[in-house]
Amino acid sequence: MSAALAFMKKALKRHGSPEAITTDGLRSYGAALTELGSREEQEVGRWANNRVENSHLPFRRRERAMLRFRQMRTLQKFASVHANVHNHFNHERHLVDRQTHKQRRSAALAEWQALVS
Repeated sequence: MSAALAFMKKALKRHGSPEAITTDGLRSYGAALTELGSREEQEVGRWANNRVENSHLPFRRRERAMLRFRQMRTLQKFASVHANVHNHFNHERHLVDRQTHKQRRSAALAEWQALVS
C-alpha cells in the first residue's frame, strides 16, 4: 500500500485533483485513495482502464519476446542493440507515400552497410 500511496501523492501533487481516478481493482489503490480522502473519485470497472493498459502493449510485446534470456546483463545488451537497429529501420510505412518510404529505406540500408563494414 505504501507504493500506491506514494504514487497517488506524487500524481495528485503534479497534476492536481481530477474529477475521476480510474484504476484497476487492486486493493492498495483503494486504501491509498481512502487515506488521501479521494475514495469517492475512484472509478473501477471491468473495462474502465483499457486505455491505460493498452499504453503498455509495445513494452509488453518486447518483454514477452525477451523471456528466453537467463541473465539480465544479456537481456540489456540485446535490448540496447535491438532498440538502435529497430529505430534505424522502422520508418512507419503508413505515414508516408511509397516513394518516400523506399528512399528512406535505401538510405538507412546504405548507412547500415557503411557502419557494419
